[in-house]
Amino acid sequence: MRLLFVFLFLAASSGFAQPTQRSSVETTRRAIRQDVPMTNSIRKALAAGTRNFSGKPGPNYWQLETDFTIQASLDPSTQTITGTEKIRVHNHSPDDLKSLVLRLDHNVFRAEVPRGASTPAETTEGMVVTSIKVAGRAINLKSAPSGRNAAPPPGVYNLEQTVATILLPDPIKAGGQAEVEIAWRTKLPGGPNGRGHRMTQRFDSTLFQPTQWFPRLAKYDDLRGWETSPYLGPSEFYNNFGRYDVRLTVPAGWIVSGTGVLQNPDEVLTETTRKRLARVLDSNEEITIVAEKERGPGQGTAAGTQLTWHFVADRVNDFAWATSKDFVWKATRATIPGRGPIPIHMVYVPERAKLFERAGQITRHALEFYSALWAPYPFPQLTLQDGPSAGMEYPMVINSNQGAADHETAHQWWPMMVGTNETRYAWMDEGLNQYMNILSEADTKGVPYNLDGLGQSYGRMSGDENEAPLMWSANDAGSGYRYQTYVKTPLMLSMLGGIVGDEAVIKAMKDYTQAWSFKHPSPWDYIFFMNHALGQNLEWFWYYWLWTTESVNGSIQAVKTDRGTTTVTVHQAGEMPSPVVLQVEFEPEGPAIKALPNAQMINATTALVTWPVSVWFDGSRTFEASLNFGNRKIKKITFDPHRRFPDSDPSDNTWPR
Repeated sequence: MRLLFVFLFLAASSGFAQPTQRSSVETTRRAIRQDVPMTNSIRKALAAGTRNFSGKPGPNYWQLETDFTIQASLDPSTQTITGTEKIRVHNHSPDDLKSLVLRLDHNVFRAEVPRGASTPAETTEGMVVTSIKVAGRAINLKSAPSGRNAAPPPGVYNLEQTVATILLPDPIKAGGQAEVEIAWRTKLPGGPNGRGHRMTQRFDSTLFQPTQWFPRLAKYDDLRGWETSPYLGPSEFYNNFGRYDVRLTVPAGWIVSGTGVLQNPDEVLTETTRKRLARVLDSNEEITIVAEKERGPGQGTAAGTQLTWHFVADRVNDFAWATSKDFVWKATRATIPGRGPIPIHMVYVPERAKLFERAGQITRHALEFYSALWAPYPFPQLTLQDGPSAGMEYPMVINSNQGAADHETAHQWWPMMVGTNETRYAWMDEGLNQYMNILSEADTKGVPYNLDGLGQSYGRMSGDENEAPLMWSANDAGSGYRYQTYVKTPLMLSMLGGIVGDEAVIKAMKDYTQAWSFKHPSPWDYIFFMNHALGQNLEWFWYYWLWTTESVNGSIQAVKTDRGTTTVTVHQAGEMPSPVVLQVEFEPEGPAIKALPNAQMINATTALVTWPVSVWFDGSRTFEASLNFGNRKIKKITFDPHRRFPDSDPSDNTWPR
C-alpha cells in the first residue's frame, strides 16, 4: 500500500500525464492510420526488387518450378495407393537451397498429429515414405537431432508430421536443378465419422477421391523462403507451378478422371467411348460417354485385369483424381472467349444422378462468365468428380456436384491461375471467390448485380472477439475461420465499390488477375496494384479492413437550416473512417435547386453529395456538412444511402428520425 501511495504522489508532483477520464466507450477523438503495416517479409522483397509499389511483379521476380512424374497404383481391397515419383526442382531463386521442405498432408490422418477443426474419417498410418533420393543420393530416413550445439546431419526430419525437412548433403545451386525421387504409400480414409473437407476420401471400397495424395514440395518464395505452416485441415494450400506427368493403375472397368488430359485413350477406353468423346465439342448437348448399363471391363473401359491411365497437365500447381467401378460418365462443353470450346466432364455414381442434372449447365455458365470477367480459362478441360468431398477444387478438377459448381469453378482463377498463399491469406482465395460468385449469380438470373447493404452488414460482426482480422494467418483463425476466410471480403469490396464505383473495382480486379496469372501475389501486391488501378491512395481503407476488426458506425446527429444553408452534423463512433455520402431528398415543388460542386443529381428531386474520407484525418469524430442548395425545402437526408459502410445500428442514419 505504501509503495502505491509513493508512486501516486511522485506521479502527481512530477508532471506525468494523467489518464483522461472516459464517460463513454467512445473517445472524443481518434487517430486515423493512413498506411498499411509493412512486415519484414515484404520489406525484404521490395528491397530485392522482386516486388514493388506498383503492385506488379518486380523486375527481379522469380519463382520455383516443380515438375512431377508419378506412377501410382490403387488397391481397392486395402484402400491404399502405392507410388513412386520424381520431382524435377528448378531453382530459379538467387539462393543455394541447403534444404527441401516436403508437404505430407496425409499425415493429418495419423492419431498423434496436430489438426484444427477437422476430424479424419479414420485413423491411418498417414503418408508412409519408404525411400528418398536427391540427385541420385539416398537420404537417411531415420535421422536424429544432433546435440544442442551441433548442426544436424544430412537426412530427413519429421516424416511423421505434415511438414518434413530434407537437409541436403549438397545444396541445389541458385539457377540449378535437381531431381528428387520418393517412394511412398498412403491409405485413403473412409467411413461416416469424417468432419471437414478432405477428411473422407472414399465411399467404402468402390469410389476413391484422392487429394493431397502424394508428397509435394512446399512453396519457396522471395518473401519468407520455405512455407512451413503445418497442414491442420481447414486451411488450404500454397503450391509451386509445374508440369505433371501421372500414370494411375486401377482395376479394369474402373473409370479414372483427374487433372490434365488423358494421353492414352486407345489403351483404356473402348472404341464406342472414344467416338462419343469426339462429339462433345460439337454442341452444348450433354452426351453420355459411359451409361449405367455399360460399366465394367470391355464396356465402360477397355478389357483386361488392370489398366494404367496416363494424364499430363502443364502449368498447374497440384494434381487430383477420382476413380470408381460405378461411375457414370457424361460430358458437355463450354465455349471460352478467345479460345473456343473445351470439354466439361462429369463422373458420378447413378444413385446421385439428381445432384448432377444441372451441373453441366451451371459449370458452362461459370467458365464462360468468369473467362469474360477476369481472364480466359487457360486449361484444356474441367471435370466434376463425385465423392464424399462435395466442395473442393484442384487444377482442372472440382470435387463437386451442381450445388457448389459455380463456386468451385471460380477457384480455377484463384488459386489455380493466381497462386495465392491460401494457408496464410485465405481471403485472397475464398473471399475473392465469394465476391465473383455474387456477380455470376446475378448474371445467371439475368439481373444487375447488387452489392448494396453488404458493407454496412459488417457492423453487426465488428467487435466480436471470435473474429480474426483478415491478415491474421488463416491457419490459426480458430472458430472465426469461416467468417474470416469466406464472408468478410465481399463486404470489404462492397465498401470499396461505394467509394470508387463497382465497375472500377471489377476493372481493377481484371487487370490484377492478368498481371499475376501463374505467379504468386502477396496481400501487399494486391493493395498496391488496386491503389494504382483505382488512381488513389487507399491504404487507410486496406488497413482498417485487413488488419483490424473496426467499423464506421456513422450517424446524423443534427440538422439545422439557416438562410438557405443546411448544416448536417455527421458523427462516426467507430475507428474506421469513411467518406461522407449524403442523399438529400427535396420536396417536389419549390425554388430551383442550386448546383453544388460535390453533388450529383440522381433525379429531379434527389441529390447525392460526397466529401472525401480526408475530412476525418484531423482526428475529429464529427463533421459539419454544409448544403447550400438554395431555398428548396429538404424533406429527408440519409447518410450512406447505399449501405456500404459498416454500421451496427443504421437506424440513426436518416433525418428526420
